[in-house]
Amino acid sequence: MNAAERRVAREWTTIQAMIRLYCRDLHGGRKALCEECEALRACAERRLAKCPFAEEKPTCVTCPVHCYEAAMRERVRQVMRHAGPRMLLRHPILALLHLRDEKLPLSEKAARIAERLRRPAQEG
Repeated sequence: MNAAERRVAREWTTIQAMIRLYCRDLHGGRKALCEECEALRACAERRLAKCPFAEEKPTCVTCPVHCYEAAMRERVRQVMRHAGPRMLLRHPILALLHLRDEKLPLSEKAARIAERLRRPAQEG
């Protein structure tokens, strides 16, 4: 597995850990995720698999493309708001690597897409 594949795999591991932490804390999902959180996990898996950046994927907070529908994006935000601070205690290595990844500059591909997305808003 190369560095880019490891980055995507780590992103997947991180979002799963956040969803599990959120479900356990708020929905009592000790062994398995509740239906709502399982649906969110499945959606996140599909979105990550179809990410247009693939190996160059930025963290979601810095990504120029919002691949979740509005309602699902809000659920992901809730999960991250709850689980983010707790990740430092429960999964410190994942949390620190995720924080480091947020500081990385956008790849050229992501920057081009971000510029393309900004242009119509500036013209209109």
